[in-house]
Amino acid sequence: MTAVLISAEDLRKELSDSESRLHLLDVRWALGDPDGPQHYLDGHIPGAVFVDLETELADPPSPARGRHPLPELAHLQKCARSWGLRTGEPVVVYDATGGLAAARAWWLLRWAGVADVRILDGGLPAWERAGGDLATGGEPDPAPGDVVLTPNNMPVTDADGVAGWTGRLLDARAGERYRGETEPVDPRAGHIPGARSAPTAENLTADGTFRTPEELRARFDALGSGDVAVYCGSGVTAAHEIAALAVAGIDATLYPGSWSQWSNDPKRPVATE
Repeated sequence: MTAVLISAEDLRKELSDSESRLHLLDVRWALGDPDGPQHYLDGHIPGAVFVDLETELADPPSPARGRHPLPELAHLQKCARSWGLRTGEPVVVYDATGGLAAARAWWLLRWAGVADVRILDGGLPAWERAGGDLATGGEPDPAPGDVVLTPNNMPVTDADGVAGWTGRLLDARAGERYRGETEPVDPRAGHIPGARSAPTAENLTADGTFRTPEELRARFDALGSGDVAVYCGSGVTAAHEIAALAVAGIDATLYPGSWSQWSNDPKRPVATE
């Protein structure tokens, strides 16, 4: 697998190459913060294209499929071409929250067969710490791309799959949501029986960069053995956990429907211990 991460310093070097064909995607999104487009206009890495997670990286929400269902492949390909992506050219995705949103684009593009996709380690804050410039306002529309996407290049499972999972099933939400102490958005509180709590935020250091491969490997090894599946609230931050697992050299399967799908099905059991 191609490297998962790129440092801000290495990104600056790649962008300074006059022959670079690298595509930059700005994926700023957070639960409860609808202002990603404005954040982009206020300051972004020069040349980056804004990607709307809600409308471009997901289908419309529904109780049956969850809050961020995987987008239809034709829709994702149309969006990817509008971002200028071309066959065989590298992509870097970033946000300002340690990759928690950008990892959704990383995972989706990998799932769709784009081989060279990397997450900017530390995101926009790391770029600024490295002395990178910011651009404000919009960017010219990129030339339309020609990328051809193909599905199922990253493993996925469904509710029945995680219900019978025999390896490590990791819940990437905050611990208080796993324990059922609070549930701000979904209809029931708790977690999928058999899941282990593995909050995504703990994959990061205090400055928002990923922990070392050795630290991440030790973290995930302590959570059991066997094949790994990951879920979160709606399949977004679980992609970040899969990126962290990949940094540690561990393959993992995404449950895209995640808790937002599971908790909407009254036939599915809920655990709080």
